[in-house]
Amino acid sequence: MSQTQAPAPAPAQAQEESQSGTQEEEKKEKKRRRRIKAVFFDFMGTCLDWHSGVVDALPAAIPASTRSQMALDWREEFFRELHDRSARGLPPEDIDVTHRRTLLRVLQREDYEEERQHFVAGLEDGSSTTSTTGVPTTTGAPSSSSSIEHAVRSWHKMAPWPDVAPALAALKNEPGLELFVLANGTTRLQLDLVRSSGLGALFSMLFSSELLGVYKPAPAAYERALGLVRARPDEAAMVAAHAYDLRAARALGMKTVYVYRWTDDGTEDMAVVRRENDAFLGEEEKGMQGLLAAIMALG
Repeated sequence: MSQTQAPAPAPAQAQEESQSGTQEEEKKEKKRRRRIKAVFFDFMGTCLDWHSGVVDALPAAIPASTRSQMALDWREEFFRELHDRSARGLPPEDIDVTHRRTLLRVLQREDYEEERQHFVAGLEDGSSTTSTTGVPTTTGAPSSSSSIEHAVRSWHKMAPWPDVAPALAALKNEPGLELFVLANGTTRLQLDLVRSSGLGALFSMLFSSELLGVYKPAPAAYERALGLVRARPDEAAMVAAHAYDLRAARALGMKTVYVYRWTDDGTEDMAVVRRENDAFLGEEEKGMQGLLAAIMALG
């Protein structure tokens, strides 16, 4: 009894089966690919508009344009101090102490000779004392030294950039993603900032340099945070408005997303920064409005 053989598939059918097999393999490959599960954020500058709050906290007798430039100079001086301390392997200190010291250094510049009177009179007449954090406090009637205290405290209260809360909420709703703050400063600072910004519920954990025992961009800062959340570098992304931060994260194998903010990285070549990172969210990309798509594209 002869057996009937099944007819060979027609060329079109064979092509469809081949394409179907290829698609299945692609789906399997996507499943095998390691996806991003931890997203770390720098905080001040990246998520928070530090400039507006600091400008408002500087003495109102100083013209607004001068206060704006003073705030930018203060920020740059702070970063110089931070990088110097990191390069020398010094442990993190109270950020209020660093901010006070760098503000006084900025006020010694010739450019701010006239503005200095609004800050230093209290220090010169001896009417101030020093708190446990190293920030001067006044006794008796308010004096000009209280302007220093007020300015230093302004770094503890900031509003988020308008594009931040919706972007974080969209990421938070994505299954399998956890969001963390990874920033230089103290834990007290971060607690104050998540409260004043209203962003606290969107983060699973706050990692400060004080908590980790080391400043960014030291590799240990990222390695310790990754270890604590049990994530490999290729499972994590760093989001920041600071090129130095992302260069360090990228060197360890993390994915990197640069967020352009006009207040930070004024000396960086943005064309270079764009090429260096996995994603660049500038004005054309509408800032963090493109963050969810950028993170999903990473894996």
